[in-house]
Amino acid sequence: MNFEGLDPGLAEYAPAMHSALDPVLDAHLNPSLLQNVELDPEGVALEALPVQESVHIMEGVYSELHSVVAEVGVPVSVSHFDLHEEMLWVGSHGGHATSFFGPALERYSSFQVNGSDDIRQIQSLENGILFLTKNNLKYMARGGLIIFDYLLDESEDMHSLLLTDSSTLLVGGLQNHILEIDLNTVQETQKYAVETPGVTIMRQTNRFFFCGHTSGKVSLRDLRTFKVEHEFDAFSGSLSDFDVHGNLLAACGFSSRLTGLACDRFLKVYDLRMMRAITPLQVHVDPAFLRFIPTYTSRLAIISQSGQCQFCEPTGLANPADIFHVNPVGPLLMTFDVSASKQALAFGDSEGCVHLWTDSPEPSFNPYSRETEFALPCLVDSLPPLDWSQDLLPLSLIPVPLTTDTLLSDWPAANSAPAPRRAPPVDAEILRTMKKVGFIGYAPNPRTRLRNQIPYRLKESDSEFDSFSQVTESPIGREEEPHLHMVSKKYRKVTIKYSKLGLEDFDFKHYNKTLFAGLEPHIPNAYCNCMIQVLYFLEPVRCLIQNHLCQKEFCLACELGFLFHMLDLSRGDPCQGSNFLRAFRTIPEASALGLILADSDEASGKGNLARLIQRWNRFILTQLHQDMQELEVPQAYRGAGGSFCSSGDSVIGQLFSCEMENCSLCRCGSETVRASSTLLFTLSYPEDKTGKNCDFAQVLKRSICLEQNTQAWCDNCEKYQPTIQTRNIRHLPDILVINCEVNSLKEADFWRVQAEVAFKMAIKKRGGEISKNKEFALADWKELGSPEGMLMCPSIEELKNVWLPFSIRMKMTKNKGLDVCNWTDGDEMQWGPARAEEEHGVYVYDLMATVVHILDSRTGGSLVAHIKVGETYHQRKEGVTHQQWYLFNDFLIEPIDKHEAVQFDMNWKVPAILYYIKRNLNSKYNLNIKNPIEASVLLAEASLARKQRKTHTTFIPLMLNEMPQVGDLVGLDAEFVTLNEEEAELRSDGTKSTIKPSQMSVARITCVRGQGPNEGIPFIDDYISTQEQVVDYLTQYSGIKPGDLDAKISSKHLTTLKSTYLKLRFLIDIGVKFVGHGLQKDFRVINLMVPKDQVLDTVYLFHMPRKRMISLRFLAWYFLDLKIQGETHDSIEDARTALQLYRKYLELSKNGTEPESFHKVLKGLYEKGRKMDWKVPEPEGQTSPKSAAVFSSVLAL
Repeated sequence: MNFEGLDPGLAEYAPAMHSALDPVLDAHLNPSLLQNVELDPEGVALEALPVQESVHIMEGVYSELHSVVAEVGVPVSVSHFDLHEEMLWVGSHGGHATSFFGPALERYSSFQVNGSDDIRQIQSLENGILFLTKNNLKYMARGGLIIFDYLLDESEDMHSLLLTDSSTLLVGGLQNHILEIDLNTVQETQKYAVETPGVTIMRQTNRFFFCGHTSGKVSLRDLRTFKVEHEFDAFSGSLSDFDVHGNLLAACGFSSRLTGLACDRFLKVYDLRMMRAITPLQVHVDPAFLRFIPTYTSRLAIISQSGQCQFCEPTGLANPADIFHVNPVGPLLMTFDVSASKQALAFGDSEGCVHLWTDSPEPSFNPYSRETEFALPCLVDSLPPLDWSQDLLPLSLIPVPLTTDTLLSDWPAANSAPAPRRAPPVDAEILRTMKKVGFIGYAPNPRTRLRNQIPYRLKESDSEFDSFSQVTESPIGREEEPHLHMVSKKYRKVTIKYSKLGLEDFDFKHYNKTLFAGLEPHIPNAYCNCMIQVLYFLEPVRCLIQNHLCQKEFCLACELGFLFHMLDLSRGDPCQGSNFLRAFRTIPEASALGLILADSDEASGKGNLARLIQRWNRFILTQLHQDMQELEVPQAYRGAGGSFCSSGDSVIGQLFSCEMENCSLCRCGSETVRASSTLLFTLSYPEDKTGKNCDFAQVLKRSICLEQNTQAWCDNCEKYQPTIQTRNIRHLPDILVINCEVNSLKEADFWRVQAEVAFKMAIKKRGGEISKNKEFALADWKELGSPEGMLMCPSIEELKNVWLPFSIRMKMTKNKGLDVCNWTDGDEMQWGPARAEEEHGVYVYDLMATVVHILDSRTGGSLVAHIKVGETYHQRKEGVTHQQWYLFNDFLIEPIDKHEAVQFDMNWKVPAILYYIKRNLNSKYNLNIKNPIEASVLLAEASLARKQRKTHTTFIPLMLNEMPQVGDLVGLDAEFVTLNEEEAELRSDGTKSTIKPSQMSVARITCVRGQGPNEGIPFIDDYISTQEQVVDYLTQYSGIKPGDLDAKISSKHLTTLKSTYLKLRFLIDIGVKFVGHGLQKDFRVINLMVPKDQVLDTVYLFHMPRKRMISLRFLAWYFLDLKIQGETHDSIEDARTALQLYRKYLELSKNGTEPESFHKVLKGLYEKGRKMDWKVPEPEGQTSPKSAAVFSSVLAL
């Protein structure tokens, strides 16, 4: 509540410090309150003080039932009915909380929440109570134990909180932002800016968040983005209270008068359907609080500070006869609340008294309250008192438990020895970077721990399952944490070490000796690299995505197709998904789902990667399904399921979608059936925690055919009723996607127990026994794992930590049921190969990929994928036909044994996503890739810039008779801007170490003709529009100025990145040869993979081994007698110069036939460069580096 308009006399109240254990009478205590109150000699109230006797309650009419004193003389600041138990919570201005049980208001608990600040809001949760003070959020059990204590910034002044779901909280106050706090991790997850500061009241419906401001406004905000959708200017002074019910919003407050603020007796009422005010409601009291108390109508209760309460309809007239009076002990009512059942009202006054009004003699606060736990009665009072002054008093009178064991006090002193705590080992990173001067070592601070803190372990090894900790542990004391070394080297997070040359001298081949392409991890939100690889190695997805092309600028399906094309062209070199991730960051749904990680969170590993990648998995399938619905490929599917392939479905839907029937059965017998579909399933684990065997197939069937009890609307009963909801499968997908949802210790223990049970059963099946008290002897292990024991059986080590089957068999029954069982090679030998699915409804799914979360507190964890790469991929890359499992860890790719893909040691390797595919899936789909990019992309197109004129045109588009052919030369140059600055540090020896390179974005791309009558004339000169914030335009090197990339003010030929990308892709696919200087970096930032035989880079043409690279400016001056790049760079000039240098190279090397003579030319070049210090002499006259003759010819054309 906003207290700005309250009685000025209340401001004189100075709250004293009230101890939780020794309350004293306040100096402002009303003497009349002491009548008929018995105090102990110390002056302390021993029990809750009843103010008046209970009165007779008339059914259906609110009357006072009980009044108690929460804290004598201290004003009540907030009251709240517990939503889970029959309790009323009261907070005081002294920071003290008191709870009362039942309608008799029996004192249940009382404790101090804050020593100085008042309690401003209370919210009950299932396991405890949230208390909000000025800059502190405290979560306490109902008995007073602290669960967590979250300190806000000292400058914050919080007034309101709102529980949006079971684990998310919004907190607002007088500042210009609202905080979102995750109650599971006790961390701030979002900070929403508020245009109108001072949010003191918050409400929520299924349509909006409602925020009441001190300025008198009420803003309606979107539930996902928190953006303002509507705003009501309710009062000119300040807002006192408001409430929302159905389609009505009612507010009370203060209006500005000449003498100051005055309480407005008109309630403002708004219709939320039309978003406009309706007739204000005039009441007969000075409204300070209001609540909707709906029974048969939308009844509204209006309360004044003096104790008057009036009931009225918000759309009717107020009747003075509907006013009743609350008799506060103090002069003012300070708080008001309504129970969830609407049967009880609670009032708190300025003298610490609480009044309970009800409409029945035995009210209940909640419709379904759970049973409240009470403390056990104390047994000490029944024992006889002992006088310690008597020396002969027998100690046997003290009751002690009877035991025959030796007491701990009898421990002999000879067996005890002090063990001082050992000093922690020095961090290995410090020892590695240390420089010694004499006997003193110097090393940079790795910043792996806070100042003056050392690790303190009570246990030798911490056995906690740390995947669910949102805060990364410090890597100090690694020798004391053996579980950190469980992570195999190939599973650890890989990083790129940058040098002066950037990535050019980084040895990627050391991490990837295959011909498949890895993905670089340094791009923001590259945590999804493993899932991109999974989608790429699904052959139907790879082909169908590459056949897709649409006009939408940020289409994830198009960008994923471009990335797949790069992965196809690569011969082991890593690729990067920068353009795909750039489009991904622009999707509003991705941001709303929390899939966009901040750089700081990604670097520190604060995000829960397992949950994140599972949400990303659901999002990408849904987004691809939507993107590809807009552009159908009718020839893509050749299967027999004609009824399933509806005209509105996409190829992604045909691959992943599972059609279902959802049945809701009410207890009245009414049944509702509706059809739906899903792209993936989430595992639902049984509640039983015992160690009995539970096949994966059983859990999968339980998750697919889900049955649950929930509240749902029943049309027959016309109200919400407990219903049994079941799910039946009508059509199984071709690709079965499963989110494992191992997000807590409970699910992790389930996987661990099931793996142990499966291991024991496998050993017994092979004739072995597992001892409970001792380990296997070495000979026993060898015998069980030997080929003589059982032919073609996995070894003992391969059976450990395995619960997941490689194949599962599903059968659709006639009564819409589903049979699921694990399927092994032995089953296939026994039953024969899987029958035709069209005839018998039998489907065999083979495991194709597993995505796992690697737990490593040193790096914050990472995500990797095990993928079974099919025959077609090996045939294209290596020319052989076989299948093989691989580990994909960003740019690290390594072949692995198939059992490693299903082994999950839950201490460090946790399953996240599973992909199963139908056998012979590829035969159902047309896997031919038809390049969708046509030559029309090179023709003339309109500019995005509004001010662009034809006179400013710097290029001539290609004519139809000029279309490039295979082997044609094209001069290329690109200019870039910086989106994120480079992150680097200085080592102790003064050298610079790059931690993270700068993030660049292409800003201008120029292509010039390389032959023909118009040689040297550009046919592409596109400036790339960007929606991301540019940190540095690099004008000195790029020629790009602020405003050139803004469509509103730019005079350049402005296009989208996708449009220009398609032009370059067409040139690459047609087989042209690109000539330029430093093209490797250009193609890298543009995010293109160009075959090496199509790149002619003058950097390497005019380069000697183990010598420096020479700039384009120096080469142009030395060989062409041109002075370019005078004040700034120009991409047309650079591309044309590179073409001329290539012609010069052909001339000097006789088309490459005389390398020795050209070597002499290079020696002369390097000698001249050293003499000139690689600097071009300044021109005598300042002339433009551009060729006026060439540009005049452009204008003439």
